[in-house]
Amino acid sequence: MSSRVSAAIESAKARAAEAIISRRQELLELSARIHANPEVSFEEFTAADAVRHIVAAAGYAMSDPDPSLPTAVRGDIRGTGYSDRDTTVAVLSEYDALEGLGHGCGHNLMAAAGVGAAIGLAAVQDTFGGEVRFLGTPGEERGAGKEDMIRLGHFEGVDAAVIVHPYDRNQLTVPALALEDLEVSFHGEAAHAATSPWDGRNALDAMVQLLASIGLWRQQMKDSARVHGIITEGGEAPNIVPAFTSALFMLRAESDTELEHMRRRFREIVEAAALAHACQSEVKSIGMSRTMQDNRTMAAVFRRNAERLGIEFPEPDPTRVGSTDMGNVSQALPSIHPFLQICDEGTPLHSELFREAAVGEAAGEMCIRGAIAQAQTAIELLLDPDLRSRVQREFATGRVHTETTDEGVNV
Repeated sequence: MSSRVSAAIESAKARAAEAIISRRQELLELSARIHANPEVSFEEFTAADAVRHIVAAAGYAMSDPDPSLPTAVRGDIRGTGYSDRDTTVAVLSEYDALEGLGHGCGHNLMAAAGVGAAIGLAAVQDTFGGEVRFLGTPGEERGAGKEDMIRLGHFEGVDAAVIVHPYDRNQLTVPALALEDLEVSFHGEAAHAATSPWDGRNALDAMVQLLASIGLWRQQMKDSARVHGIITEGGEAPNIVPAFTSALFMLRAESDTELEHMRRRFREIVEAAALAHACQSEVKSIGMSRTMQDNRTMAAVFRRNAERLGIEFPEPDPTRVGSTDMGNVSQALPSIHPFLQICDEGTPLHSELFREAAVGEAAGEMCIRGAIAQAQTAIELLLDPDLRSRVQREFATGRVHTETTDEGVNV
């Protein structure tokens, strides 16, 4: 990289940071507003409207919501001297809440940090010839909304994507298990539970059989595999043989291939439970998230920018696993999904403690720093063709390609 290009990048990064910091209060208010009004997956209408309004005001050309995915948000902004041969970088936000728990995963912060990054990049659109695409992505907690957005074409032409997630520690990458969301139902026949139970076909017994079979199945599962679920409907009254039951399940595995094996086995177990109790079964797939393929070249750039903001990354903990539909994006194009600390280490995600931390002072700092680090990483991708080339080569080959400079070796 020439000294002139390097100076241009540093100048743009400084200007983007200034723009984000100048809107700090507005971004924190957005985070607090989304936190105070939690909306579950695919029902995030208030959050999506708030996000859309701020991104539009920053100068992005907003796309009309797709009727099939009305809480998705898309805005595009082109740099000066735009050419369709130039780079497009996507900045992502999430804003759905957990059923019954609210923002116990901190997606309110992800929404505000993504919006902040979009603001910072709009402030320097005179420095690049490419395009920035802001994508508000619904339904991460259940249903894999990013996969829907891939299917609808919102990632077409995107060369790289960035997002940040709140956590109980700073972690540049984290193992993400492949996941399938499922709805299972059993259909039997109602009868009086005392007078003529023999006339009924007990759908609840089939569900209990399924849960017992899953418990035994776990003995043969790999350590990284997970199956968990809840009964959402178990019958109408104790004196009626239940004619219908339903439940929600999640299957998780360390690879897409392993998940496919689990999917087949799970459906066999469902069918066996139905057969055992003379019921009919139905398994509906709500969405699938793939394993995360972090682009290490991009991650190294994000790390450098974050460290300049005072964020330090210890060695990752490989035992801390979850799932995210950002994995679907990462399998389609170079992507990163770093985690930034907002609370004491050991505070569990999806808990009341984490929900309260998501509007704390540390959360506010994470939001602003996360926005700046995302914007600055995007700026480097937009302005440095050598970096873009190495990012794409890693994505194509799975191998990190290094660049030697006067200061040493840079990833």
